[in-house]
Amino acid sequence: MDIYIVTGASKGIGEELYEQIQKSGSKVVGIARSNPKGYENFVEVDLTNREARQGLMERLLTPYLSKADSFTLINNAGTVEPVGKVGGLPANALQQAIELNLTAPIELSNDFIGVLNQSEVKKQIINISSGAGRNAYEGWGIYCTTKAGLDRFSEVVRLEQQRAVHPVGIVSIAPGIIDTGMQQTIRSSDSDGFPMLEQFINYKEEGKLRSAEATAELLMEWMEKEDLTATEVLARLS
Repeated sequence: MDIYIVTGASKGIGEELYEQIQKSGSKVVGIARSNPKGYENFVEVDLTNREARQGLMERLLTPYLSKADSFTLINNAGTVEPVGKVGGLPANALQQAIELNLTAPIELSNDFIGVLNQSEVKKQIINISSGAGRNAYEGWGIYCTTKAGLDRFSEVVRLEQQRAVHPVGIVSIAPGIIDTGMQQTIRSSDSDGFPMLEQFINYKEEGKLRSAEATAELLMEWMEKEDLTATEVLARLS
């Protein structure tokens, strides 16, 4: 039995991953603030709430410790907001973004590794990053920063796991420009706060956005063929 845990599973890539993993016959548990489609194996949790995150991995993983052939955590939940130039960012939105984009995946990964420390089966973490973590864009100060932090965290975990007896594979992957609700949020931004607005509007109009469904399919294929203890830790989905 292969166990998958997908955060941000109520929409976008997370929703597509949840459905495709389920169709493959593997066991998948979705995590999100809401469950609009009424998925069976789903935990409604606000990942910006630290108390709600505590103990989550232990509760989800422990029942399968003696049954699973592999465990995979996909840290997909994230937000591009707040969009705007530094100096005018709302403090509350800034903090929420850091919690969701960086603190939550770090804590979940930490707990995932800790709970499965003695398990000899295949274990892997896929952090959904962004090209914004590897390049600087005006108006995306928090998004770029949190994704860059996720990349560096993944690199550190890779180094540490190379010394582990039963290592966890990890990768931080940039999936490309995808036609999701996040893109809609970007296109509704103010051009003063986000000078690249017109470029992102053109991506949509020119059909340059990959669908969430196609992106999830590529991720599934990529996960099947890659050894995450050995592949490049900072990856891109081609």
